[in-house]
Amino acid sequence: MATNVFEEGKIHWQNVNVDSSPKPLLLLSPTVPGTYPVILFCHGFCLRNTCYSKLLGLIASHGFILVAPQLFSAGIPTLGPSEVKWAGSIVDWIAEGLQPLLPESVKAQLDSLVLAGHSRGGKTAFAVALGYVQTKLKFSVLIGIDPVAGLSKCKICQTLPHILTYEPRSFNLGIPVLVIGTGLGPEPNSFTILACAPDGVNHEEFYKECRPPCAHFVAKEYGHMDMLDDHIPEIIDGVISKCLCKNGVHPRELMRKTVAGLVVAFLRAYLKAQFEDLEIILKDPGLAPSKLEQVEYVPE
Repeated sequence: MATNVFEEGKIHWQNVNVDSSPKPLLLLSPTVPGTYPVILFCHGFCLRNTCYSKLLGLIASHGFILVAPQLFSAGIPTLGPSEVKWAGSIVDWIAEGLQPLLPESVKAQLDSLVLAGHSRGGKTAFAVALGYVQTKLKFSVLIGIDPVAGLSKCKICQTLPHILTYEPRSFNLGIPVLVIGTGLGPEPNSFTILACAPDGVNHEEFYKECRPPCAHFVAKEYGHMDMLDDHIPEIIDGVISKCLCKNGVHPRELMRKTVAGLVVAFLRAYLKAQFEDLEIILKDPGLAPSKLEQVEYVPE
């Protein structure tokens, strides 16, 4: 059996910059007429939304509209939970401001809104889904890509709001959740003493606190930043991408294809009731371009 989710899709798409929203954002949308689910994607700590252009493009090519706001100015976060508030404001903007910006005959399926994010942005997506900000639209699926809640289990070292409870299945979300982790995220690199995705506040704990249906995949040989673009023109972002965290030695393209494929398979299953791709991957994780371990899935 085979699946096409790990390759670029066949749907043409466009990428435009939007400044009329509460925060500037990237909007990736199919140009082929049709109705498509919408994904709100939150970037990671000290990163720009443009660092994810290739990953988001892969997902868009399978028939999804992606809204990727720049939640922090120049990627630099504040000390408080303001990104949760701004993410909520983008959700409300999507309700009325998204459709006029889409190509002709392309319609946003707002009853299939997906929350997603990487690193601190993954934690932001969880916080929004948990109701730390009120929004006009409801959510259908939650996706955390190597989510991180801080530097350690110590509360003072965690970012606000504090959402981890350290109680299994304590997240009262009511929607399917996909958590993707990295094997090298909990390890510091040779230049720093701190890991980018430390034990106790990373994907492992986020998944433990999720209720079914939920799935968990870990790319063993890749690091916390390895789903970002290979070449990032902004100097600071490039240094953060390549030097701050421990990275894998294999091509990042394989990690991007793996992450995008898992996202597409999970969304096909829970937005369109097409479970075939997800079931194929669960049965044979070796089909993924990068090595997967800790493949876990708890259905309804």
